Amino acid sequence: MSALDCTVARQSHFVLECQRMGLLSLRRRFGLFGTGLLALLVVAPSSKVVAEACGTAEQPCLVEDGSYHVALPDLPEGAPLVLWLHGHASSGANAIRYKDLVDTVTGRGYALIAANGQPGWPGSDAQDWDVEDGIDFPRDDIAFIAAVLDDAVQRFGLDGNRVLAAGFSRGGSMIWDLACKAPETAKGYAAVAGAFWEPMAEDCLAPVHLQHSHGFQDRLVPFEGRAGVWQGYNFEQGNVMKGLDTWRRVNGCLGSAEIIETEASPWSKAWTTCEQGSLTLYLTEGGHGIPKGWTDRALDWFEALD
Repeated sequence: MSALDCTVARQSHFVLECQRMGLLSLRRRFGLFGTGLLALLVVAPSSKVVAEACGTAEQPCLVEDGSYHVALPDLPEGAPLVLWLHGHASSGANAIRYKDLVDTVTGRGYALIAANGQPGWPGSDAQDWDVEDGIDFPRDDIAFIAAVLDDAVQRFGLDGNRVLAAGFSRGGSMIWDLACKAPETAKGYAAVAGAFWEPMAEDCLAPVHLQHSHGFQDRLVPFEGRAGVWQGYNFEQGNVMKGLDTWRRVNGCLGSAEIIETEASPWSKAWTTCEQGSLTLYLTEGGHGIPKGWTDRALDWFEALD
């Protein structure tokens, strides 16, 4: 089979088989876009969505137990990356079609890696994440995310030491769990409208740099948390401040926030003199969604970690 031969079979939301034999050695020889053999430009909602044999919204890159999509910057070799985890019932394909997200991330020189979740909630085939919520999911998403990052860094020549792990809603909750259970995964973590669920972690493996954004009018995932029943299963979304207290203990910053901004939306608090790591909280006036300007704000925060 040649480097670009790809056998595709679709079932539910997954591509089951795709081979890319010899691709890395060919790229090293000819360069990322050096020949027609290795250049595969796919017209999509954003012209930045580029892939070597995989990664488009229609054809994801495959790893063990799942897949992901990618949008590359103009100069991908050695580029930092944003790992994006979608919300419940969405997909990495949807994320890679989100022009504002793709253009902002790639326009600032980052690759966007949009992973696909897994069906997990009983009685539902909607894609979701293995969040610590008392329900057992088939796939270990901590291991899956590690496989996605390893593959993307190798396949596209990205900088695995400059990773911003970010997510929305259930994807944001998975970001909190990832930071808690595998803090070495990323340099920084940024979550929107999703934090710890109950039973909540009381401790984490190591301090991290964490930014959290939440809409004060969010009723789907309220800032104060909520309990409910879905398809006969009890669940409880955690109180964000209770979760932040866990991180304040882990990071060693139980005192008052050093920075407090309330003059304009979003309101913010930042704990910047932790023993290790840092914490930043943004509160917007909105509901359950990604607030305007969030992507640039998250990248500005990430770049200031240097």
